[in-house]
Amino acid sequence: MAKKQYSFYPGCSSEKNASASNYMTSVNAMCDVLDVQLNEIPDWNCCGASVGYAGGGELERLILSARNLAISEQENKGQDVVATCAACWLATRETKERLESDNQLMRDANQALAEIGLKYEAKQKVRHMVEVLIEDFGYDKLGEKVKKPLDGLKVAGYVGCQTNRPFGIDGESYENPMYLDKLVETMGAEPLEKYDKKVQCCGGALAFSEPEKSQAMIKDIIESAYDHGADIIATPCPVCQMNVEIYQDQINKTYGKKFNMPVVYYSTLMSVAYGKGHRESGLDGQIIPATKLEKFAAK
Repeated sequence: MAKKQYSFYPGCSSEKNASASNYMTSVNAMCDVLDVQLNEIPDWNCCGASVGYAGGGELERLILSARNLAISEQENKGQDVVATCAACWLATRETKERLESDNQLMRDANQALAEIGLKYEAKQKVRHMVEVLIEDFGYDKLGEKVKKPLDGLKVAGYVGCQTNRPFGIDGESYENPMYLDKLVETMGAEPLEKYDKKVQCCGGALAFSEPEKSQAMIKDIIESAYDHGADIIATPCPVCQMNVEIYQDQINKTYGKKFNMPVVYYSTLMSVAYGKGHRESGLDGQIIPATKLEKFAAK
């Protein structure tokens, strides 16, 4: 029996062969070392994070997450709901807080859920995986598991916006959150303390609707990492990871750059530092190979 169990909401991007499937691989490797059991919410659905962009209504968007939460209460009783995707965490946590604070919205949501035999009662906390790491373990305990310190690896901790606002991580500054830097340091790597684009938005869905605007934002994120001597960018967000990694070729053509900056997840760094290999850490899912991190994985 694992020491710690959570009701797990993986989200669409972590599905097999999806854009962040390697994120799930590294999270599983990290949790194996930490003796964490993630109990997947049965028959979960999309959180509706993009419904707002498509013109969907407020109640419809909230009900999508409310259904997941109601199933979690029923199937994984007494366990905090944990998400790894920043957008999923944001949508799910917003749903909980909105419905808890608005009796009419709660009644409307439950009226719809009653059609499929469910009721939501807001009994469980909604947390991002980094909250679990920080609050339920702490940096010292996380550091005790390190087998391969990432000595000399310079990491730009790119937090992005969704884990930062409106909720943020408890105790962290909105302007300069330090939790990712602390995780990087705990793994033996060197965080770039003066990295000034750590909370800049990557443009999110603008990558599809207005790519020139999104790519201008991404350029600044990558350029700042280079300017401060980064070997690699690490992030807690699948959208940030995808946008900042895959558009580098287009940005190079548009702006005359030669970017080739690897972008990984915090859990990838942790898995490697915990002694996991290339495949176990999800490094085989990179578009831009994280060459320096691969060397640690091969040790």
